[in-house]
Amino acid sequence: MDKTMPLQQAKGIAQTRKNTFMQRFKRDFLLNKYLYVMMIPVIIYYAIFHYGPMIGAVIAFKDYAPMKGIWGSDWVGLKHFYDFFSTYYFWRILKNTLLISVYTLCFEFPMPIILALLINEVRNQVFKRFVQTVTYMPYFISLVVICGMIKDFTNSDGIINTLVTFLGGDGKAMLQKPELFRSIYVISEIWQKIGWESIIYIAALMSIDQEQYEAARMDGASRWKQILYITLPGIMPTISIMFILRMGNMLNVGFEKIILLYNPVTYDTADVISSFVYRKGLLELNWSYSTAVGIFNSIFNLILLIAANRISRKVNESSLW
Repeated sequence: MDKTMPLQQAKGIAQTRKNTFMQRFKRDFLLNKYLYVMMIPVIIYYAIFHYGPMIGAVIAFKDYAPMKGIWGSDWVGLKHFYDFFSTYYFWRILKNTLLISVYTLCFEFPMPIILALLINEVRNQVFKRFVQTVTYMPYFISLVVICGMIKDFTNSDGIINTLVTFLGGDGKAMLQKPELFRSIYVISEIWQKIGWESIIYIAALMSIDQEQYEAARMDGASRWKQILYITLPGIMPTISIMFILRMGNMLNVGFEKIILLYNPVTYDTADVISSFVYRKGLLELNWSYSTAVGIFNSIFNLILLIAANRISRKVNESSLW
């Protein structure tokens, strides 16, 4: 009898919580029923196009054959994962993916913040709009066009290579040099995204109380000290959230740009996980193997996301959850 009482009490507490939750849900549904109705198409979209395809991830553990289907294909367990971890390409593509991601994080991530801070200090509204427009424009250009421009600029007779040759360089096409691929990729990312990604920081700057700046100026604080002690702390929560989101996509290096720019000569420094999955899955039709590689990529990104969220929560008390 004594042993069953705690169990009965636990069941009673759980039932009470369930009833309380249902009552709150019914009350909220009656108050916001039209909003719930508007959510239905969104839920259907995500269920069909985002969560539904996850069922296909099971082919990573099978020797998938289209004629047999997903469920009729032979089960092979972790074979494809073992094959990937033991291949020569594993360390190469992991190294390339991490290096490109780290370089992008170190150089591309801070640039929109710096641009937003600089734009915030400009008092001439016409010049401010001009700078914003010019920096936004590359983001709206098709990626295919962007990559075509990069190839034209870095060809042996391109404008950049012409300048390099004039200064004493060898004049060889830059995209044919493996050691330059990462630099070209990161610089082009900065050029393409700096303006667009600065929008969210500019919006965060607008929410800072202007009275703090007035009080700082009355105390004799210079512009640099105002930025250091008012502006940066004011946008730090936004920076933290954006950093966490970036960490969650650490290994998702944009394969479209990689595929459009790389070539067999630069595979040693340009081949990343996403481009490797593309070649294995769509060109070589090795669907199970490429799915296993994609799952490994997703798990690694999830680990980085959780780690970044915990670190951010401990450091500045800002986190996604």
